Amino acid sequence: MTGSGDLSRRALIGGAALAGAAALADGRSEAATPPRKPNIVFIMADDLGAFDLSCYGRPDYRTPRIDSLARDGLKFKYGYANSSSCGPTRVGLISGRYQNRILVGTGEGGGFANAEIGYPTDLPSLPSTLKPAGYATCLVGKWNLGFPPKFSPLKSGYDEFFGLMSGGIDYWSHDLSLFGGPRVPDLYEGETPVAREGYATDLFTDRACDFITRNAARPFLLSLHYTAPHWPWQTRTDRGQPRANDFQYDGGSPAIYAQMMQALDEGVGRVLDTLDRHRIARDTLVIFTSDNGGERYSMMWPLRGGKGDLYEGGVRVPLLAKWPRRIARGAETNQVAMSMDWLPTFASMAGVATAASTPPDGIDLSPQLFGAAPRERMVFWKTADDCAALALPWKYLLQGGREYLFNIADDPTEHANVKHKHPEVFARLKAATAEWAAQMLPSQPRGNPETNRAMEALDPPPPRAPPPPAPPGAR
Repeated sequence: MTGSGDLSRRALIGGAALAGAAALADGRSEAATPPRKPNIVFIMADDLGAFDLSCYGRPDYRTPRIDSLARDGLKFKYGYANSSSCGPTRVGLISGRYQNRILVGTGEGGGFANAEIGYPTDLPSLPSTLKPAGYATCLVGKWNLGFPPKFSPLKSGYDEFFGLMSGGIDYWSHDLSLFGGPRVPDLYEGETPVAREGYATDLFTDRACDFITRNAARPFLLSLHYTAPHWPWQTRTDRGQPRANDFQYDGGSPAIYAQMMQALDEGVGRVLDTLDRHRIARDTLVIFTSDNGGERYSMMWPLRGGKGDLYEGGVRVPLLAKWPRRIARGAETNQVAMSMDWLPTFASMAGVATAASTPPDGIDLSPQLFGAAPRERMVFWKTADDCAALALPWKYLLQGGREYLFNIADDPTEHANVKHKHPEVFARLKAATAEWAAQMLPSQPRGNPETNRAMEALDPPPPRAPPPPAPPGAR
């Protein structure tokens, strides 16, 4: 790829000039300042659509604090989640690999993570990779990769954890009820259930700021995985009306969604202010993104689809990066980036090797963060029924047994199937997808469509079939 994939030369030169001027104004230079391992603050929203931030075009509310990451750093046009649902993306993030290599990452909604299926504790992870470099590590917010006592963030390398083990909770009562079952409390300190009063978004922000304050003098990794704006849709001032179930097919509105987003934006602002207060913002890399595309109140247009789809609306997400010491201000890039890229990227920045036994599928993005031209690559997605491959500008999609080729640069809506106009491109991406999929574990089946329809109609769901057994030898 050439041309459209390059960062603006003018923006790069201007950013470099601004960085140099700032260093001189401080009475020091990069050469005179010994490099240090960056602190890393990785912020992941939940079910945030590709254009749900005002810096990406959302018109009906503003997200000024999150937008500041684009103003003061780098904005990706082609940021992607590893999956169109939350659990598998988190497997990709923590492993640096395609989630389909690991059982808990093979199904819609997280491979049915439970007390017996989770992220294997003997596998390398993002926090365990950074430990040899002296990093303090903390996860605040959503885990969704298996339940104690067999699985937990602490068992996978995090020093601290405060948040939920499952995929979603009530923002006020911090419990969950699905399929008409009993309400199950789900707020943990480490592996111990705890009770706290407060709005979940604010509680997670409080704990993130506390962790930064306690670790400001050493390098740290803070994974801040908000549940906002995931259902149930509740605000700081409204605990929500009685509902049939926590899927909330009877709840929410664009106005409620806007308030949830504003609380999220203010939370990110408080984290940024804490970095400034401790004078470590210059030495901190901040990433902001989402775990998959949005749901009913999100803005994905002109993209097609949403959460659960392999159309662009299901997998393309906002992606922003700020590091005042190294990243030029106000830059944009066409680099394709995925959740699994951050493990090798952070490892490179920390000066540590990734595990030879489980080599990352992700790539080191640090050259592109620092201004290099985009790197050509092909990336893949796989669910129970569908597969997709992307090699800009081309995207191959196998859906319901039918095949498509889209040019997403010319047609971001993914409506013009051009497979007969570009047969060689179609054949190349199809063959690459089949070869890649053959190396992955079989995907777990999707949820029962009858259950989904029953829940949306607010009727009792039909009996839920147990998940199929794990394939022999699966990890």
